Amino acid sequence: FGSSTAPSFRSAHHQNFLSSLPHFPIINMAEIEEEVEVVAPVEVEEEVTDLPGAIRGVLKKALVVDGCIRGLHEVAKAIDAGKASVVFLAENCEEATYKKLVQALCLEKNVPLLDVADKKELGEWAGLCKIDKDGAPRKVRGASCVCVTDFGEEGQAYSYLMSHIGK
Repeated sequence: FGSSTAPSFRSAHHQNFLSSLPHFPIINMAEIEEEVEVVAPVEVEEEVTDLPGAIRGVLKKALVVDGCIRGLHEVAKAIDAGKASVVFLAENCEEATYKKLVQALCLEKNVPLLDVADKKELGEWAGLCKIDKDGAPRKVRGASCVCVTDFGEEGQAYSYLMSHIGK
């Protein structure tokens, strides 16, 4: 490897190739003073008129701040640790022991428990789906149990939900 008879990487052919490439001026981006006005999209909060709408809004905002926990094991840990603020349980959950466990934990730790009609709907609200280019949910997975540890921004949905559970 280290012998002087080894061919050089910078052969005459290589040098000719490098010199044939176009030369572009080097521009320091810090020197360019161009003002660009960035306008943040204004998100209009949906009007909350019913409990499912409030749950959807609360879960949407909780997802933004990573305050939404899904699944029996994770929800049970959050309730037991006292981190859960509110728990949502699907009424069409097939496993009766699953429902009894969540209900008992919520009762023991005084955590509000709200029933949601459909686990597919709860899964969609909790982010367990893919969103296609048109904004429609695809491949929705069901979630029998979801809890919120951090509500994020408090808006109409949060106010409606808190008035419903009496807090």
